[in-house]
Amino acid sequence: MSATRVLVLNSGSSSLKYQLLDMRDASRLAAGLVERIGEQTSHLQHTCVGTGATREQHGPIADHDTALKTVGQELARDGLGLDSPELAAIGHRVVHGGMFFTEPTVIDDAVLTEIERLIPVAPLHNPANLTGIRTAVALRPDLPQVAVFDTAFHTTMPESAARYAIETKVADRFRVRRYGFHGTSHAYVSRATAELLGRAPQDVNVIVLHLGNGASASAVRGGRCVDTSMGLTPLEGLVMGTRSGDLDPAVIFHLRRVAGMSMDEIDNLLNKKSGLFGLCGDNDMREIRRRMDEGDDAARLAFEIYVHRLKKYIGAYYAVLGTVDAVVFTAGVGENAAFVREAAVAGLEGLGLAVDGERNAVRSGEARLISPEGARVAVAVVPTDEEMEIARQTYALVGNSG
Repeated sequence: MSATRVLVLNSGSSSLKYQLLDMRDASRLAAGLVERIGEQTSHLQHTCVGTGATREQHGPIADHDTALKTVGQELARDGLGLDSPELAAIGHRVVHGGMFFTEPTVIDDAVLTEIERLIPVAPLHNPANLTGIRTAVALRPDLPQVAVFDTAFHTTMPESAARYAIETKVADRFRVRRYGFHGTSHAYVSRATAELLGRAPQDVNVIVLHLGNGASASAVRGGRCVDTSMGLTPLEGLVMGTRSGDLDPAVIFHLRRVAGMSMDEIDNLLNKKSGLFGLCGDNDMREIRRRMDEGDDAARLAFEIYVHRLKKYIGAYYAVLGTVDAVVFTAGVGENAAFVREAAVAGLEGLGLAVDGERNAVRSGEARLISPEGARVAVAVVPTDEEMEIARQTYALVGNSG
């Protein structure tokens, strides 16, 4: 029997998130997270899905090589080791693929070189992704390793959506354009929404709202992205947990000239001290809701700014698509915060958008419609599954080669 398992790795600068999946039935076999790699307080949590057993380790894990070897040991305890002949490939999440990578790609030296060349536009993410890849290649050099890029789904955007209105020579020389992120989530959710509607992806126009601590919107026409809210970096677009989203670029010049802030200070302000956190001191939507219920004006204003920006993007992408079959909410806030979903479409009845109060209030891990029966435009909640999407793309590329 051919190998059918895919190990998905998402490597951060000090973390390693993983899932092992069997693509015969798209089932999860194991999952876990290694945190604080390189510190004395490293922590690993591992779950064997088949038995439901969860194990934890505390103590120093020096580097990603040690982290992956430790993960391999935990998998081996469940009979799922990295040396298993049933392991078909390792799929890696890579945040930035630029315009070069438009599809999942089998990793070789040339691919690694190109990912490295993209570090200037993804300085926080691509170096960590490269570390994870090199670690996995060293452990299993015989195994196909596949890069699945966050930006790939958005490479179908027309130039009219992807280009900024700055001098073309400068933009081209320094690769300044809209790339978009959360692409694996937008790909998975837009396709799953079509399935929920009982239609083929190529026959459906969807607005996807990926609302977590990071947040992004996309306009998907017939299964292809035609616009997205994040840009050169994940800073552009919606109001997020700690990121500002859209703002006048001259704010940066103003803070530099008038406030005397350094570029690093401004970068830190816009990425880590803005968004909901900057507006009210909290970036947890549950806490913001609690404060709103207690009459907290700062929390209320932060929420209203968040929702205002959401509505602007829904309306903008409705215009981009022309006709819309569904607006879908996903990720931590989108899947769990019914009051956010209700507020985001309130007043948009003229566009055919509404939520049914009872349906919207239901908590479920399943994809579901929350719009009223017979609504002109479906409003849905579809839990995202980026690891499954990475595994699916990885296996589609290499699964039949064995």
